[in-house]
Amino acid sequence: MTETATLVAAPPRNRAGGRRSQTGSVRKPTSRRKTLTAYLFLAPFLVLFVTFVVAPGIFGIWMSLTNWSPFREVQQFVGLQNYIDLFTPGSVTSSDFWKSMSVTGIFVLISVPFLVVIPLLVAILLNQKIRAATTFRTIFFAPYVLGVAVIGVIWGYVLDTQSGILNHILGLVGLPANLPWTVDVPWVWVSLVGVTVWWTMGLNTIIFLAGLKGISADLYEAASIDGAGVASKFRNVTVPGLKPVMLFISTTTILASANMFGQSYLLTKGGPGTETRTVIMYIADQGLSQNNMAPAAAMSYLLFAALAIISVINFRLQRERVEKGAR
Repeated sequence: MTETATLVAAPPRNRAGGRRSQTGSVRKPTSRRKTLTAYLFLAPFLVLFVTFVVAPGIFGIWMSLTNWSPFREVQQFVGLQNYIDLFTPGSVTSSDFWKSMSVTGIFVLISVPFLVVIPLLVAILLNQKIRAATTFRTIFFAPYVLGVAVIGVIWGYVLDTQSGILNHILGLVGLPANLPWTVDVPWVWVSLVGVTVWWTMGLNTIIFLAGLKGISADLYEAASIDGAGVASKFRNVTVPGLKPVMLFISTTTILASANMFGQSYLLTKGGPGTETRTVIMYIADQGLSQNNMAPAAAMSYLLFAALAIISVINFRLQRERVEKGAR
């Protein structure tokens, strides 16, 4: 009797061997099987990530704690000495490192506002109902797909002091035709920031444009009914609606500007003197040219820590603004 009841109570099996529920539907795979399947799909990426990101990162930390050199058979552990040297006035790397950090900070402070404000204004214009809007979006985004080497060659010809196209055009309209765009301060900063804005603003423009498309048109209609003007709509509708996008763009732009290397290396060679030698240029010079790889690794992780702190502060400030706006 008991065996008969058990056979009756047990749900029938499907053709694949799985049990069916009382309603006849096949039971879902277990969560463990789903997790295993997900990891199998992620495996190629995880292998590449561990090989080219995690492993080099761990090796770099170990390198920064030693006097590592490819010309030594035995590497000695020196602890935090490479980091301490960076904060010790008069050491071999301290003054030059902090000089390059200040150069990087200047570039970030100058370039980031332009890389946020100009793309925002362009995105607002492209968001209007105008003819050939797609063509204009392509034109603004096109420079971003070019490599930094191409950008360096193009603008090297344009900004050359002696035979540059820009100085030639300025001479034709009666303006000074011998401006030192790439060899003297402050023109080198104008050149670097201008080239960077022209090259990278397309990405931020597209992201801002996507954010604008996500703002409901009903909000603008309600603002119009209330008598709001263009400036009022921008302040009370557009800016609040773009706060999450603004957080993303401001953070990524700060990080990208802080890692600027190619423009300065190709256009100004870090000059005049070391006025435009960014921290990435200095780290590359120390690690690859001077074979000071251990100090260079310490500089890299100190830069990483500084950028992480800046990103956290930016996230907190932006989040507080979003929360206050929601209230």
